[in-house]
Amino acid sequence: MAVPTLAAPPAAVRRRRRRSFRGWQFVGPFMIVFALVFLAPIAYSIYLSLFRNRLIGGNAFVGLDNYTQALTDPNFWSGVGRVGLFLVVQVPIMLFLALLVALSIDSGRLYGKSFFRVSIFLPYAVPAVVAALIWGFMYGSQFGLVGSLNDFFNVTLPDPLKPSLILASIGNITTWEFTGYNMLIFYSALQVIPKSLYESAEIDGASQFRIITAIKLPAIRGALVIATIFSIIGSFQLFNEPAILRGLAPNSITTFFTPNFYAYSLTFSGQQFNYAAAVAVVMAVITMIVAYVVQLRGNREF
Repeated sequence: MAVPTLAAPPAAVRRRRRRSFRGWQFVGPFMIVFALVFLAPIAYSIYLSLFRNRLIGGNAFVGLDNYTQALTDPNFWSGVGRVGLFLVVQVPIMLFLALLVALSIDSGRLYGKSFFRVSIFLPYAVPAVVAALIWGFMYGSQFGLVGSLNDFFNVTLPDPLKPSLILASIGNITTWEFTGYNMLIFYSALQVIPKSLYESAEIDGASQFRIITAIKLPAIRGALVIATIFSIIGSFQLFNEPAILRGLAPNSITTFFTPNFYAYSLTFSGQQFNYAAAVAVVMAVITMIVAYVVQLRGNREF
């Protein structure tokens, strides 16, 4: 004889259904804003990249033609190579300086560490446009600090705004801006390391260098990976500094100096909105791939 199953009371069913939608009530506002300010612009950029404005026929659907053009565009790949070189050279230097400062402040042997922490972080509070203007006028060999030094000492210093040095000059600006930001990330990670580990290491006779390599660096590995990913994304997004310095060094910074600046120039100077959208989408995909590879590499165990 089959045992009859008991049906759940209607009130319990209604309560269960209300609970199932309660989570969406909390995340719903965020999802709406996320869709409007993040997903919608990406979708619209992809939509624009599938069209091309023709002299005859107006805006016509061309499929992936804009992407094919971008992948074979020497100007685009010149900008990608330039930011790639910038990434390989500038990011390790900046992160090393940030880590060195964070370790120095955390060591407890630096007097006035609060002053140094604020002083190193302060350049990050300066807007990127203002920072580029400040350094741009300092770089000027005719009107800036370099020019004043040339006149005062009667020497001829290398022009930081000439084509062969402009990328290094931009790297100096970004290093000055973001070293303090990354230092704060590393310093915050160092603060959560249990002090008992340091005491045990000192009892065992470990040197300060050994404590750094065996305790501190492994403990802040996650912070190192995060800072590296942020720096990689920032390098591929390089725009403010070239855009500002172009007015001071038009012969050194071309309209395709970086991919972002190239897309900007295509949009507002060349009126090629659709092709600029394709360039932006391709660059976004490249950035995501590189950042994802770095994340996978950083998450591997030693």
